Amino acid sequence: MKLLMVSGDRSILQGKRSAFWHTLEELSRHWERIDVITPRTKELRIMNNELRNSFPNVFFHPSRRGLWYQPWWILIKGDELIKEHHHDVMTVHEYPPFYNGIGAKWLHRAGKIPYCLEIHHIVGHPVAASWKEKIGRILSKLYLKRDAYQAAAVRTVNESVKRTLTEWGMPGEKIHVAPSFYLNAETLKPDPSIPKKFDVAFCARIVPNKGWDTVIRAIASLPDVSIIVVGDGPERTPMEQLAFELGMINRSTFKGWLNSNADVYRAMQSAKMFVMHSTSEGGPRIALEAMAIGMPVIATRVGVMPDVIQEGVNGVFTDGTANGLAAKITMLLKDARMRENLGKEASKIVGKFERGKLVKEYAEFLKSSAQTAASELT
Repeated sequence: MKLLMVSGDRSILQGKRSAFWHTLEELSRHWERIDVITPRTKELRIMNNELRNSFPNVFFHPSRRGLWYQPWWILIKGDELIKEHHHDVMTVHEYPPFYNGIGAKWLHRAGKIPYCLEIHHIVGHPVAASWKEKIGRILSKLYLKRDAYQAAAVRTVNESVKRTLTEWGMPGEKIHVAPSFYLNAETLKPDPSIPKKFDVAFCARIVPNKGWDTVIRAIASLPDVSIIVVGDGPERTPMEQLAFELGMINRSTFKGWLNSNADVYRAMQSAKMFVMHSTSEGGPRIALEAMAIGMPVIATRVGVMPDVIQEGVNGVFTDGTANGLAAKITMLLKDARMRENLGKEASKIVGKFERGKLVKEYAEFLKSSAQTAASELT
């Protein structure tokens, strides 16, 4: 079978071995051909002929114009690809301002191809980190129910998003929970030989919903506590500036984007604990990866974390405030045995989200949706 993907993820075309890279590495084994339609990529560093060794059956089709044109690009390029390759199903990563879903709906009407919407997280829910996220949450509540009307199925990656969508009026029977937190047991192994040079590790794309400002304020309130920050993003400079203003720049190490998962895992394990302080999430996968390599994790109750963390058993929740986070960090720093026990239990998460098993289930979900939609037309 052949799959058409509509995605906003341009990381592979930017030359990054991102989470999307590792997903496609496994997913491509389940399809004869995968075509990926993406927005324009300003930092285009790699193209289809360079991807053949890694993904011999995956082809990328970035737009040549801005996001305003994306629905038309999806329709025009998608129609061309379907006529040439006869795809069986289309999957669409949807989020505000919904240009992917709009284009997919047009393409569905034109080519009669069944499609699935993927809603990995709801922008600004439960807590909006900016005015843009507030608008995104309002638009999502108004639009997603109608957005899903013509879709064969809707995929979410955790129970929390499914509950919210059903509360907003989307039919529950149309929603399928298929986690996207693909953990590779071969690479996610604790390394006790790595010295613990830092107290806290924080790893994320540095954007408002990651709660980076609260993390910095919590660390600043704890004399002598150090942090290592792994990741990059549009708010990295403001994050470093806040650390400077609060007098803790000498206790902060900013590593930026690291090229391989192995480098990320080594950097994370140079700290005694991992903090995930997002205000809204689908996962995040990185928190599960931290658990998998045996790190004690402090997390907010967003995304998949309420589904996987048992308070005080394999992780610790915080209330979303700087004072609350500071208290949990202090608690773990004072109790090495608790950190060890939490990490040992956390590492068992690998079995629940093993990459090969979950990607296979994801592929089967898409194929089943295509077959169901086809049978309804006959």
